[in-house]
Amino acid sequence: MAFNLFRPFGGGEPQRDARGRLTGIDRYQDVLGRNWKRFLLTGLCTLAGFAPFAAGVACAILSSSVLVLLPAGLLGGAIAGPFTAALYDTVLRALRDAPGSWRHNYARALRQNWRGALVPGALTGLFLAAGAFAGMMLFGWAAVWPSLGTICVYLFSWLLFFALQVLYWPQLVLFEQKNSVRLRNALLFTLKYSLPVLGAAGLQLAAWLLMVLFAPWTLLLLPVAAVWFIPYAALFVLYDDWEEAFHLEEQIAAQFPDQPVRRD
Repeated sequence: MAFNLFRPFGGGEPQRDARGRLTGIDRYQDVLGRNWKRFLLTGLCTLAGFAPFAAGVACAILSSSVLVLLPAGLLGGAIAGPFTAALYDTVLRALRDAPGSWRHNYARALRQNWRGALVPGALTGLFLAAGAFAGMMLFGWAAVWPSLGTICVYLFSWLLFFALQVLYWPQLVLFEQKNSVRLRNALLFTLKYSLPVLGAAGLQLAAWLLMVLFAPWTLLLLPVAAVWFIPYAALFVLYDDWEEAFHLEEQIAAQFPDQPVRRD
């Protein structure tokens, strides 16, 4: 093992699946150890892609202006959309052990997905901007602390958002489909694999809550880990279910025989 996170690689023979691939925490460490540099570079590019969005939303919040917030969220999200797609593409390539250099794969992901990512990126930016503004209204500017019910509704909306994120973007970078088909697939996948989807969404919600609650110190993690690590952890939770439902690697191997599956 090239790199281990949280614990050293255990003694004895590691567990492998029918394909000869490591499973569980060993698989998690293996993918992370071989790809953390790619993830880091991708995270930095993603952070740069979100810079216009962050600047616009910050101006809207500082000026308490919804008129600034709406275009900042839409335009900033549209700019960030292709970078978000490239982030998911990078993580999914790592999880299926796809070959190729980071530079080539990342440029290819941007080139293939930038057009399709504009509208989803704009809608994502709009939700993020509205959610941040609502958070300031509820917890920053309000003289009275919101009720428990209001807090639950606010957090539940974020939970749904993170579930949709982790189900929609992988389809965008993997399949040529209509948005209606992607949304239907997301719904059907959630119904069949409700617990893993809830776990992946809850993991993202908990991680970003910690980032917000302990800011500004946690903002130091953004350029080095948070941007890519949270999607990686969420996709790792769901990847085997994705493979079972959509036969990703079988379809990709049929279309791209130059991408063999790594077995060690």
